Amino acid sequence: MLSVLTARGPAEEHAQQLMVYGRFVGAWEGTVVIFRRDGTTREESCEVAFGWVLEGRAIQDVWIGPARRDRVAGRDTSKDMYGTTIRVYDPERDVWDITWIDPNTQSFGRMTGRPLGDEIVQEYRDEDGTDWQWVFTDITPDSFRWISRESTDDGASWVVRNEFRLKRTSTPAARQGTPTPATG
Repeated sequence: MLSVLTARGPAEEHAQQLMVYGRFVGAWEGTVVIFRRDGTTREESCEVAFGWVLEGRAIQDVWIGPARRDRVAGRDTSKDMYGTTIRVYDPERDVWDITWIDPNTQSFGRMTGRPLGDEIVQEYRDEDGTDWQWVFTDITPDSFRWISRESTDDGASWVVRNEFRLKRTSTPAARQGTPTPATG
């Protein structure tokens, strides 16, 4: 399955637009802080891997918290994150259609994303009417910050619920230079 899922680089016809998320292809590690509604926080290690998939027409990533190296047998895993995102560029609307799946926490979401200034903002409204944004910010070639935040007043104010701080640990050769064709 992996041989037909993965691709070496972005599809040529939209290579520039695909680099909105394509610049993250590779492995990352860092920390995540979870801001609970009761005012307490939880901090743990995390890791993320981004890759080209579906003939280079999509980016798929896997978010893991705590990082696999810090998981020990016998602990409570009910709040562990081990999920995946599929990000597909829609050239007609010039937005990204995004699907998040975490089977451990039974978390599923669909949203749209787009670059806004130096950030990438993904948005959706949940079934309770709460607005959510997942924001890639402070982006450099070797680090970024990712936050999820919610608003219950139509965006007048936002409350951060999760904050990831990540540093690159590897970069595939295809990302280091000119995008390579996805076929072959």
